[in-house]
Amino acid sequence: MSQHYDVAAVRKAFPAAESIVYLDAGFQTPLARPVKEAYERFLREGYETAGPKQVWLNRLEETRTKLAHFIGARPEEVAFTKNTSESMNIAANALPLRPGDKVLMIDGDHPNNAYAFLNLKKKGVEVAFIPMTEVVDAESFRPHIDDKTRVISMSQVTFHAGHRFDVESVGRLCKEKGLYFVVDVMQGIGVVPLDVKALHATFVGSGTHKGLLTPQGLGLLWWDTRLTELEPAYMAAISLAAPPSDFIARPDNMALAPSAGRFELGNFNLPAIQGLGAALDLIGSIGVEKIQAHCYELGDYLIEQLDQLGVDLVGPRERRHRAPHIYVIALPAGEWLDYLTLSGIRVSPERDGIRVSLGMFNTAEDIDRLIEAIRARNAPSMQARTAVLSTLG
Repeated sequence: MSQHYDVAAVRKAFPAAESIVYLDAGFQTPLARPVKEAYERFLREGYETAGPKQVWLNRLEETRTKLAHFIGARPEEVAFTKNTSESMNIAANALPLRPGDKVLMIDGDHPNNAYAFLNLKKKGVEVAFIPMTEVVDAESFRPHIDDKTRVISMSQVTFHAGHRFDVESVGRLCKEKGLYFVVDVMQGIGVVPLDVKALHATFVGSGTHKGLLTPQGLGLLWWDTRLTELEPAYMAAISLAAPPSDFIARPDNMALAPSAGRFELGNFNLPAIQGLGAALDLIGSIGVEKIQAHCYELGDYLIEQLDQLGVDLVGPRERRHRAPHIYVIALPAGEWLDYLTLSGIRVSPERDGIRVSLGMFNTAEDIDRLIEAIRARNAPSMQARTAVLSTLG
């Protein structure tokens, strides 16, 4: 049992974690029982009663309220989207950028954040990249800001090496310089505590299929509603302050909703939103701070065991610079992925190795299984090296 919460009890909510060593929560978390039950209820209601539409919409707003509370926001500041990529594209196209304006980003950050802004180059917007280093904070960006700079966009946590950037200090810099600030929190949300107001951000976007435990196809977008000059690039009736009750579009009824609903389009992913409501209840019953602390301790243990094997870690080692749950081991993915899969261990290939990403359900025994698999495969080469050294001695 973790000193922070009863991991064994939580683990029972994730049957997949019992059948395999699941160290791939940074790709997608296994389906939790409460989330599965929310989907099943939705399907049952649709099957048996053709769907209680108003009940479903009420649950949607209940989930919006839960989500807003979870990220330190108000419900009217939160929009539902399809995924992180859509959230980043909505944000990029809502900013009032003109030809010659400049966006600063981090080289090697998630491509779906970068492409949302690179797509604006056809409108004359310049996109410049600063180097990715182990520590990225306000001072990393400051020398690159000039009179053309209008926006900084970055991830809170990197997917490929587990950097945890100092987004709060960058947000303060943006506030100081009068810049828009867009933050992708996909890799951190649900494990790293999040207070969107502390980021001084313009937009904060994410999907929900990693730390928020909900299958793919749902995202979120937080918007600073004080910035009323930010308007959606596309529109539907739902985007309006006063959607026409007779469903007839009128040119004199184009005023946008004052809420983040101005960025929503058409029908919602209702089953996923109901699943997210159940996921937020599960996370809330534990506490994201406790999940973070648990993952940090497992990460410390993983690093200690890798050091004993003489296997390197890609990315930061210090807690203040690393995410609690994402670790990339310097083992070539092409040589190791199939072996680990056949050993019953689920991980992901990454740029510089094998990514281990932890969830609330993982235990030290999961780490032990991984380390034993690495040790078993490395044993022949280690024995050969020892034999050579003894001969030389």
